[in-house]
Order: sequence, then structure tokens, then C-alpha cells
Amino acid sequence: MTSLANPLPDLHPVQRNAISAKLAIALGLTALSDWLFYGEPPGISVVIFAVALAAGSLVANPGRISRRRGVTAAAVLLAGLAPAVEELNAISFMFVIAALVVSVSIMTNPDAKRPLDRLRALRDLLLIGPFRLTGEVVFSVRFGALASGLAKWLVPLALGSLFVVLFATANPLIEKWLNLLAPGNTISNIDRVRVLFWVAALSLVWPFIHVRWRSWTTKTNPTIPPAPSGGAAQSPFVYLFGADAILASLILFNLLFAVQTSLDIIYLWGDGQLPPDITYADYAHRGAQVLIVAVLLAAGFVLVAMRANGPAERSKIIRPLVYVWVTQCVMLVASAMLRLQIYVGVYLLTFMRVAAFIWMLLVMIGLLLIVARIALERSNEWLIRMNLMSLAATLYICLLVNFVPFIADYNVVHSKEGGGTGVELDLCYLARLGPQAIPAIDRAIQILGNDRGLASRRDWLVEVQAKDMASWRSWGFRSFRLQRYLDARAKPSTAG
Repeated sequence: MTSLANPLPDLHPVQRNAISAKLAIALGLTALSDWLFYGEPPGISVVIFAVALAAGSLVANPGRISRRRGVTAAAVLLAGLAPAVEELNAISFMFVIAALVVSVSIMTNPDAKRPLDRLRALRDLLLIGPFRLTGEVVFSVRFGALASGLAKWLVPLALGSLFVVLFATANPLIEKWLNLLAPGNTISNIDRVRVLFWVAALSLVWPFIHVRWRSWTTKTNPTIPPAPSGGAAQSPFVYLFGADAILASLILFNLLFAVQTSLDIIYLWGDGQLPPDITYADYAHRGAQVLIVAVLLAAGFVLVAMRANGPAERSKIIRPLVYVWVTQCVMLVASAMLRLQIYVGVYLLTFMRVAAFIWMLLVMIGLLLIVARIALERSNEWLIRMNLMSLAATLYICLLVNFVPFIADYNVVHSKEGGGTGVELDLCYLARLGPQAIPAIDRAIQILGNDRGLASRRDWLVEVQAKDMASWRSWGFRSFRLQRYLDARAKPSTAG
């Protein structure tokens, strides 16, 4: 079994003369994804793109496919797409991803026959594959020492530019500085979110087009050092994530993150005076999700850079820089949570915003686990296991928490009608929360007076609750507690 600690061992040989054609196919599919998804709600477009991606993989890798495996792959893909044709939701989307990966694996990798091989294919295509694009395109052209020299600066400059774009999207001050540096405000005319969409889409498409499977039948020894430069050609990974490239990256990334962290400390956490053309609301309400994307990219880089038996693992210079950078990432997550809290204070709570808080907390836990993995010299398998345990524990706790009354009470108390700083109370959303929101609706009725529309919604929810409690088979402790509340409310009126 190939270790996760070494991300690119023993790959099948590639045809470098076909790299340009494959890049053209990948760019075409990226353009298709832009047309299908950018600014548009997903639906049947997901099915269309999955079919196009599978067809692109077939065209780009014709020599690996037999008729029998092609028929099997088509059947798997069609079966996996059928639920999404019926209705696209989270579960049907997962079926689409699994069917796409398995069908591409069947078509292009005859050595993968066991279920475990399919799981490895999922890992290779979705977790490792997106990081291959830059190195494989650059190293498809062999120009000796110059290529290796450029490669050392490729990751720092490419990821550094991406972080600058992300921070400019999330921070109006950084955006303003970049606009001042750009003649004619060229940067302000660039749709940075669309640029990020293209980069992400191309990186995700590429491993399906330029298929390179691990040689799982060959045992590798991760302790064997790479071949010397004078011997066999080294993997692009050796150049892109060597000690020099990692050191340059960490110095640059720490400086970039320090700018964003310092601005948050001054203006978000402190009482710094913003320029007159930027309001506190503009600064606080922008980019919580974008900052989390930056943190996830940072975490991925740390995992690759500090891989087991890699050149940076025991460096006395690199390890402290990693710790400083992860600390800044934790502060960035805390700033994103504060931004979301400020946003919720104005626009109130929803299930998605509660989920965003929980997701950010999991990201922070994941960052701390990365530090523990490096400090304790544990494997990536340990890191994955601990993250899965954290996820399972979080989901278990969430199952025991009744979020509906919490969301409903918060919205009533913090709404404009309730004397809070938020917007007007959304009565329709309050009713859509279900019977568990009835206590909060009662409080809203007291605040708003005898609102007939809200009272009728309450009566309807009481009927739903009565139907839920009609049979002992549908009994639940939450419904039981709510029924006790309703019974207690009904007693005084009955006595009267």
C-alpha cells in the first residue's frame, strides 16, 4: 500500500508530446464549467458537466480503454447520474462524484480491481490530482537547469498571487492599495472571483484529463532519497516542493498573511480609524468564506511541504516558519468567525450560518491538529484519523442540540421588532423552521401584538405537532418536550 506521506510515488509514464492537446481539452472543459455554473444555480448542469468530463477523459486517454471496460464504465456513470437527473441534492451530488471517479478509474486503469483501489482513485483524482497541474505543464517542456530554477519560484509566486487575490476580495483596504498600484485601476476591472473559479475548475479538471495512476502493485520505500540531478530525471514534485521552494514560499506567505492579520487586529478587533471612503460594515461584512478558502489552501500547502521524510520536515528554519504561519491561519479563521458574527448580528441566523460557524470551528481544529502532527512527528494517516474523529464528535454533538428554537429565539430577540440591532423579522422563515419554533413564535406574537398571519401560522404548526404525536411510533424527546410546553400553555385558557 502506498503511503500518503509521499504524494507522488511511482507514477505511470506520461506522453509529454500530448500535453498541449490535453491542456486544450482541460481549458475547454473549464470554459464549459464557467458557462454552466458561474453565477447559475446547479441542477441538470451537473449531469451535463459530468458526462462532458468523462468524455474528455476518454478522448484524452484513448490507448488505455478496452471495449468491455468502456461499457462497464458507461453503465456505472449512467447509474450514478440517474439520481441527479431526478433531483440534485447533497446525496445525489455525492453519487455523481463517486460514479465519475469510478468510471474514469475503470476506463483508464485496468490494474484497479478492488474496492480499495476505487477509494485510492477517489483520493488521487480529488485530493492529490488538483495540485499536479502547474508542475506537469511546466515540466512537459524540458529545458534543464533553467526549468528547475524557475520551478523553485513557481509555487511561491503562484500561491502568493492567489493569496493576494483572495485577500483583496476579502479586504477593501488591500483592494484599494492594489488599485492605487495599478495604472488605470486595472485590477478593479478584473472579476477576481471568476479568476479563482477558473483556477479551481482547471485544477479539478486536469487530473481527469491527464490521468496518472499510482503504481499500487509496486512497494516503495519512502526513506530512499531522490535520484541525484545527474541521474534519472526527477519528478516535478522534487523541484516544486524542495527545501528551497518551501523556504521561499513560507517567507512570502508569512509576510502576506501578516498584512491581513495586522489589518484585522487594527480595524476588526480594535478601534482603528478606517479611511473615509471605507465603512466598518464594508470591512467587516466582506470575505469570511474567502478567508476560509485561503486557510484551506494554506493547510494543504503545509501538509505537502511537511510531508514525512521530506526535505523540510527536520529543518530548523522551516519548522518555526510553519508554526508562525499556522498561528496566523488560526487568527484568520477567528477573524472570519467574527465577520460572520457581525453579519449575523445584522441579518440574523439561519441554518446555513450556524453550519458556517461549525465549519469554521472544524477548520480551526484541523489547523491545530496539523501543528500537533508536525510537533509530534505523526503520519498523515494519524492526521486524517484525528480529523475524522473530530468530525464525528462534532456531528454527534450537533445531533443532540436542538438548533431550531435557538435560531428562532435569536432572530426574535435580535430583530428590529424585538429591540435588537438586526433587520426586520422574517415571519415566513420563522414558520418554515417547523413546530419547534412555536415558543419563539409565541414570543413574537407578544411583541408584534395579535398578528393574524403569524397566529394562523402558529395554529398550522400546532396541527403538524399534533399529527407527529398522534402515534407512539413517531415519539421523540424533542416533540415530547414541545408537547409539554403546548399543554402548559393550553391549561390556563381551558380553566378560564
